[in-house]
Amino acid sequence: MAEINTGGGGGKHDGGKVRSKKASTRVDMTPMVDLGFLLITFFILATTLSKPSSMTLNVPDKTKQEETEPIKASNVMTVFLGKDNKAHYIFGKAANEDPEVKTIGYGYEFRQALSENVKKVGGEKFVVVIKPTKQSTYKNMVDVLDEMAITKLKRYALVDQLTADEKKLLKDKVKLDA
Repeated sequence: MAEINTGGGGGKHDGGKVRSKKASTRVDMTPMVDLGFLLITFFILATTLSKPSSMTLNVPDKTKQEETEPIKASNVMTVFLGKDNKAHYIFGKAANEDPEVKTIGYGYEFRQALSENVKKVGGEKFVVVIKPTKQSTYKNMVDVLDEMAITKLKRYALVDQLTADEKKLLKDKVKLDA
């Protein structure tokens, strides 16, 4: 495994000085390589691969149509997913009532807007309507759904159509080609 070479080197030389013998060592690394491969094999077999995780999204049954109580506009926050990772929202009014359009980013800003509006209405009555536009990306939609899960809001709807009033509102106030 390891050997020590004591080769020549010692005795009296031309200068008359006596030098001690120098021992050189050589370590055989073959068992270390074997051990390394055994450890790699062990860790590969002992680890578990991470399973892809996804958020569960409950959708209503298409066959069952139930009459529900209409939702008041004062309890609704409508979020329009826009371009450049920005969202625009209106709260408490419908698009035809000339509401104030606020522009926010995803993440902390969006979470702040949600919590402020939940406090105004109350958690059980509050509803978020999420409407992606043509300029938004899939990542924007995932970010909004993540925020809904983080804030534990249960009442939200995904709507893929904009009304004529909403299209006009977005073109006029946000300069967004809805």
